[in-house]
Parts: sequence; structure tokens; C-alpha cells
Amino acid sequence: MKHNNEYFISQALAEARKAAKTGEVPVGAVIVRDDRIIARGRNKNIAKNDPTAHAEMEAMRAASKKLSNYRLNGCKLYVTIEPCAMCAGAMVWARISEVVFGANDPKAGACGSVFNIVYNKKLNHRVKITGGVLEKQCRSLIRRFFEKRRA
Repeated sequence: MKHNNEYFISQALAEARKAAKTGEVPVGAVIVRDDRIIARGRNKNIAKNDPTAHAEMEAMRAASKKLSNYRLNGCKLYVTIEPCAMCAGAMVWARISEVVFGANDPKAGACGSVFNIVYNKKLNHRVKITGGVLEKQCRSLIRRFFEKRRA
């Protein structure tokens, strides 16, 4: 059975909810190859005391380990929020074929909102971008998290 973008973003949302339960900013990601999830990730910055432990980075590390290759050709990365500059750069170097995200990030998004690193013609690889998948659910999850934190 072929899955659609909504299915894979819903899987990323499940990872984001796990992050929220541990006090992390609720961002989740999955990496898909041949219509199958090969890796999952969620924010673990606090748990690991690591500024690079974003959901996308965690998923790319897991996928690279699973495939025994730092190149993730033919893989799609699904994430609940538009990736930042660090994650977008890593996607280019990993040769991710497409990034599909839920909510855009007007403050730090690097897939079109603030920067467009993944489709910069000066770089030797470009990543296809699809945004706005299950946007309301993704935005709501992050918004509720920060509302609770501020209260």
C-alpha cells in the first residue's frame, strides 16, 4: 500500500508528541525510502545537552546508520516544522531527495521562509520542498507547548 504525505507527517507528529512528553520542543521527523519509514527522530537537545540534536538530525543519523552510508540518496525527510539552517544544510550534504514539512517557521525556517538553503543553486545538490502538510496540527502542537511553558 502506497502511503501519502499526510500519513508520514502524522508519524512525525507522533514523534513530536513523544518529545513534548519529555519537555523537549515538540518537533518530530521520519525518513522514508521506498515508501517505508527507515528512521525516526525527535528533538533531544535537552536530554543530550546537544544543540545539534534536532529531530531532523536525529533521524538522519539513524538513517545513515541503518543504511551504512552518510549519503541518503532516494530518501525523503518528513518533519513537523520547517527545518532550520543547520538541518537544511545537513539535508543538502546527505543528498536527501525531498523535505516535506508541516508548519513553516517564519523566524528560522531555511526551506523558503527566512532562507532557502535546500534549493540554493550555488550548492551542488538541491532538495525538493513540500510544505504545509497537516499544517494546522503541526502548528497547534508547538503553539500549545509554548503556551503551557509560558503559563
